[in-house]
Amino acid sequence: MRKLLLIACLFTLALTGCKNNKTADLAGLAQNDSLNKVIAQKDNEINDMMGTFNEIEEGFRQINDAENRVNLAKSGEGANRSRMLKENVQFIAKRMQANRELINKLREQLKGSSLKGEQFKKAIENLLKELTEKDKQLQKLREELDSKDIHISELDETINNLNTNVSNLNNESAAKSQMISQQDKQLNTAWYVFGTKKELKDQHILEGGKVLNSSFNKNYFTKIDIRVDKQIKLYSKSARLLTAHPSSSYTLTRDNNKQFVLTITNPQLFWSTSKYLVILVK
Repeated sequence: MRKLLLIACLFTLALTGCKNNKTADLAGLAQNDSLNKVIAQKDNEINDMMGTFNEIEEGFRQINDAENRVNLAKSGEGANRSRMLKENVQFIAKRMQANRELINKLREQLKGSSLKGEQFKKAIENLLKELTEKDKQLQKLREELDSKDIHISELDETINNLNTNVSNLNNESAAKSQMISQQDKQLNTAWYVFGTKKELKDQHILEGGKVLNSSFNKNYFTKIDIRVDKQIKLYSKSARLLTAHPSSSYTLTRDNNKQFVLTITNPQLFWSTSKYLVILVK
């Protein structure tokens, strides 16, 4: 059924392509010659892809037959049982690898052709899903055979390749997650310092009445996470912000000891102008 639908889809694509080209060619080219060339091109593309598709379908048929023989051998007895299992499983592993290569070939054929059929793309996706399902079955079979001390090197190699692909994907995902986490941390990192005029001058944070205008000592600052650290105790009865921050994004209030406390009410707005905060205290 899948093959019949695919053939019908390709036939429709070929006819549609011919009609479109017919309209374009009426302007100045000989109609019959142009149409014949288009038809010949699409015929060749269809024949090539159908040939590959048939090879893949035949491969899955052979895999299914071999799986049936494996099931029979598993339930059987005798000296030939182990040999039959190994031979058929080796065949399945090799045929699956061949099908994987053929599916990649089919994808390249479609990519390079003038046919843009969505149904054909779906057919390739279904082939990939079927191959993935066979991979899972093969892995389950290896575990079953291992429990019976029947080891097959070709099967181990196939499963290892599958596990390597999965591991690579997991490693790639972990690396991306780590990168995103680092970028997120950097975006939400800020630095603050408070001190007397002399302390700030000694660290070149305040020079000539200007703040952060030269090679100031960055190590003198305290690093914070702006998502977490929203309140800074200044331990002083006099405090003034020297760096520019929107006044609507913070409050300066006194605690029970009449000492100032800076509360950042809107972190994103507060740190939007500068990731460095300098406060002059006495």
